[in-house]
Amino acid sequence: MDDQLALRLQLFREGGHVRPEVVDFVTAELSALAAEGAQVTEETAGMLTSHLVMALTRLLDGEPIEKFQTDEQIIAELADHPAAVERARRVAARAEAELGATLPRSEINFLALHLAVLAQRISG
Repeated sequence: MDDQLALRLQLFREGGHVRPEVVDFVTAELSALAAEGAQVTEETAGMLTSHLVMALTRLLDGEPIEKFQTDEQIIAELADHPAAVERARRVAARAEAELGATLPRSEINFLALHLAVLAQRISG
């Protein structure tokens, strides 16, 4: 993890708008990705980081997460990235087990898209 991404996480932690356990959870997920060889930087994982922190925070705060139909283009994109879909499902399962936050399918799909982009940077 580079300094800029670490700063993003620190700002979330110090800002007082997200729970520390959410930042800890996301940090652990990013560390696991890095340990597997992903280039986890502000550039490659900044959007993933913010998306996951905010989605988990909204869920834990009891705020609704807009549920919407995943369009066919996203479904087609994810069909080419089964590993990213599986990883997103595992992250969602850990979020539910560790935080009590149940991510809806649309959020899992967007998480999978972020993970697919990150994976392409590894292989590309």
